[in-house]
Amino acid sequence: MSEDIFRQFWWLIFPLSWFVFGAWQSWLSYRANRETLDLIKTYAAAGREPPPELLAKLNKRWHGDDDDRDERPRYRRRRERTWYQVVLFGMLGAGFAFAAATDIYGAGQAFTIVAFVMAALCAATLVQVLLDRNGPTI
Repeated sequence: MSEDIFRQFWWLIFPLSWFVFGAWQSWLSYRANRETLDLIKTYAAAGREPPPELLAKLNKRWHGDDDDRDERPRYRRRRERTWYQVVLFGMLGAGFAFAAATDIYGAGQAFTIVAFVMAALCAATLVQVLLDRNGPTI
């Protein structure tokens, strides 16, 4: 019974892992904000003015500025869309459409849904690249 459920819903591993990764990133951001606020409270309790760099760091986190040059490099979501993403989503959509048409593993319906999602992502990214005012990036 449990093997049948896994075979039918194996693809749920991917969205669930994205949720877990997002939760982990949110928790890390929460911890960094809490530690920064604790440090500011320590300065306030001592009657001293916190350094402007510390306040700027907290301000960047609250306003979403991604210009942390002095910190360790870490993953940041890139906002711009590129031709690379258009090709990636297009090829993934074509691959899943082929899998749906040939009914690989007997999961044609699931592959059809994924193919439509990939095609929609490809089309949306293509429109965003073509309408970008700064010009498309490679």
